[in-house]
Order: sequence, then structure tokens, then C-alpha cells
Amino acid sequence: MTSRTERLAVRRRRSRFSFVALVGALAVLTAGVAAWRLDLLGGSGEARPAARRGGPALVPEAGPAAPTPSPSPSPTGPQPINTKIAGLTTFRGNASRTYYGQGPVPTDPEILWRYPRTGGMCRESSDKGEVRVWCGTGWTGQPNVVEWEGKTQVRFGAYDGALHVVDGETGKNLKRPFKTGDIIKGTVTSDPDGFPLLYSGSRDNYYRIMALDRGRRMEELWKLSADTAPQRVWNDDWDSSGLIIGDYLLEGGENSWFYVVKLNRKYDASGKVTVNPKVKVMIPGYDDQLFADLGDREVSIENSVAFRDGVVYFGNSGGLIQGWDIRNVLKGGTRHKRVFRYWTGEDTDASVVIDDEGFLYVAAELERFNARSEEVGQFMKLDPGKSKDPVVWKKAIPGRGGDGGAWATPGINGDVVYLTTNVGRLLAVDRATGKKLWQRKLPPPTWTSPVIVDDVLIVGDCLGNLRGYDVSNPTEKPEELWKVKLEGCIESTPAVWKGMIYVGARGGAVYGIGDPS
Repeated sequence: MTSRTERLAVRRRRSRFSFVALVGALAVLTAGVAAWRLDLLGGSGEARPAARRGGPALVPEAGPAAPTPSPSPSPTGPQPINTKIAGLTTFRGNASRTYYGQGPVPTDPEILWRYPRTGGMCRESSDKGEVRVWCGTGWTGQPNVVEWEGKTQVRFGAYDGALHVVDGETGKNLKRPFKTGDIIKGTVTSDPDGFPLLYSGSRDNYYRIMALDRGRRMEELWKLSADTAPQRVWNDDWDSSGLIIGDYLLEGGENSWFYVVKLNRKYDASGKVTVNPKVKVMIPGYDDQLFADLGDREVSIENSVAFRDGVVYFGNSGGLIQGWDIRNVLKGGTRHKRVFRYWTGEDTDASVVIDDEGFLYVAAELERFNARSEEVGQFMKLDPGKSKDPVVWKKAIPGRGGDGGAWATPGINGDVVYLTTNVGRLLAVDRATGKKLWQRKLPPPTWTSPVIVDDVLIVGDCLGNLRGYDVSNPTEKPEELWKVKLEGCIESTPAVWKGMIYVGARGGAVYGIGDPS
């Protein structure tokens, strides 16, 4: 057996690569009630009372299946979606949700800074009628890391209800925090094309676009209300990390609707960035069949949508996985067509992950314990080209007397897919066969999504331990390389960037972690 040092020496350093092919593919899918007058949205995106009562809006029957996945090798591995700036600009870094950052990974890490230096980012918020104090950052909560104006900026939303931009070296504020009306759970998105724009949802009902070129303050340019849906089915939060394809924003809401928004980004005469967003298409995350099969109406979209070859994929908390062809919409039209439908039976908050061949990896929770979840399991690989029988492999993730399954998004590295589960297991599974290669136990619940950079897998647990594992030999149960203790349960996903790890925890803070100088 080779030593870890020898294995590390032969690792191939992944280099940044232009993702022009993805943006140039400008084919997309979108669906929804296109007949509904989208001019109900004013320039501010404020809601008008358009919600109607009654049954769910109908959507078209599933159309032709998406093309059968075909090999499209990526010799340098998954690359970031951003081409004009360096960094990690959205949850899991690209449209397939498979980019985790850039090494090197620290070898003997420790906490180099804490934000805030003392105290915590906390506020009260109501969830299902219960008011309690929320602190730090939660699911998914992965910071953006962007090289900007000679500094490394770390950008994130937190449970204090604010957007933050801090110095990646010191943890000091680069911008004054922008307060929203409620907590922020999800991962923010930095504009991948180099515009000084930040995109974020909040539990206060709004999804916002912020300008970052107004000195030390962030300025709200536009906001979209969850009440813009013709029928808001579940909630008003925005957990999804927006995806920018060309000049379009792809975003799902807890109101159970998926939006395609034309951004119309430009600069004014004074050189300041501007936007003039127009909602082009809205697609319901549900259909009549889902409500009939499910027996309830808890069907919000909480995962961050994924995109490949003109098709956008997303799930909802009713377990409905959909693929919509929005190519015409991304070219300025309104035509859209559903090309993939699969029902997991259970709440599916984890993002759909797309591999380099076009296969989908889906992780579902286990809360309803219905017949469908028993039939299909909670972790599966799907072939979107086979709409009638898409399952390549499936695995059950039991709850051992309680809720099972996974809130975390799967992570891919080479021929292995990794997943953390609610009951505290870190799983390694063969991508081709679904065979379990090994597992490790972690203090549950483990909601943090694993990230893999330079064959080091990084994951947090609910005792506040951030751990690094050597997965250079993926078939072996890995050795733990290091462990860093943070305050509170780690639900957020870490971000890795050039020798640093940035992550928040429920104790109230975000941390900059690296090797001591």
C-alpha cells in the first residue's frame, strides 16, 4: 500500500477552465403557466394578490424523453460555472452542482479567524408557528468565495437575516451587512460573468439582487416576492442557490414554483451596474398526479436547480423530480416542455447532481414512510433518457427508529459518489453499480454536503467537528487526516479556496480555517 505522501504526490492538480461550452449551450427548459400575465410583476417584483383558490394548476403531460446520457469526458474534472472571475460563485460551484473549489487543501488546519469576532449572528424567526432563536449558518449555507479587486471576498447569508461580505484573509467586513426581514438559510450566488451582483433569498418572502459597486454599502436593485406565484402552495422562503445561465436567472422557491428571469444586466452612464429583470416563465414544481399520490400539499422547492444541455432539473418536498427543456426560453422565447418526471415518494431537498455522462444522482429524506419510499429507497442514480424506467441503481437509507434518508447533496469524485445521511453515516458508493464501498459513522444529524478537493473529502458533523479524509484510494475506508472543532452543529457546506476552508456553524459564527503561517 502506498503512503498518503506518495499518493498526494501523484495527484493531478485541477486547473481552471472556461465553462463557455455550458453558457454557449443556451438551451433551456421552462414550464408553467405561461398564459398567466407575467407583467403582474412590477419593476420591484412586488406581489399583487394573484393567488387563486382551488386545485393545482395543470402542467403539460411529460413530453419526449431527454437524450440518453452519452459520454462527454472532462479530463480535468468538473469546472466552475464562472468564466470571467475566479472563485466559487454558487452552491457546489457549477450548473451540475459538482465543483467544490480549488486547492491546495490545508494539511494541518486551525481556525485563523472567526466572524463575528465575539458573539454570534442570531435572530428570532418563526417556523411552522414556533418562534425561536436561530444562530450562525445552516443548511445549505455554503459561502461564495470570489477574487475581487485584489482581495479574496467571502460572501454569505446568515441566521441574523443579513448578507455579509468579508475579507477572506482577515474575516473583517468589506461591506456593511445588509439586513433582510428574516433569516437566510441557503447559499447566495455571485454573478458568474463578473458583474458586481449578489443574488440571495430570505425567509422574509423575497429573492433579491444586490449591487456590490456602491462603496461599502450593498444596494438592493430588485426583489421578487414569493406571492407572485398564481398559486402559492407551501411557503414563502427561498432556500435555492440561484443559477445564472447567460443573462437568465434560474431559481426555485418554497412557494413550489420555478422561475426563469431575464436579468438585462448592464452598466449605466456612470459605470454602475444595473438590472431590469423580467420573469419570462414560471413552472409549478407539482402536478395533479403528485397530489393524488402524495396525500398532502407539502411540495416546496428547496434544492438548488441543476442544468445540462438545455434541461433544468429540480425536486421538491413531495419527492417529484422534474426535467424541463427551456432552450427556447433562454433564446428569448416562452416555449418549454417537461422531458423527465420521477417520483421518489419523499421530501427531496438535496440538489440533483449531474455527472459527466448526464446521469442524475438524487438523495431523498425518509419522513413519510410510504410505500413508494420503501420501493425506490432514498439514494438513487437515474437515467433521464429512460423516462419510463430511469433507475440505474437505488439504495435504502433507513432511519433506525426515526427519520432517515439524506438532507445533504451527493458529492462526486472520479468513480465514487459520497453522501452524508441524517442518522450520521458517511457513505462511499460506486458510481456505476451503486455498491457500497465503505461507510463511516459521524455524530448525527449530518446535513452538511461533502466536498472533495485534491482527493481530500471535507465534511462537518453535529458536534461541531470539521473533518478531512484522504480519499485518494476511494475503495478503502479512509484515514482521518485532521479535525477542527467549531461552535455548534455544522449543517452548512464548506467552501475550499487556495489553502483556506470557509464554513459556518450553528454556534453563531463563520470561520476562516487554514494552516498556521
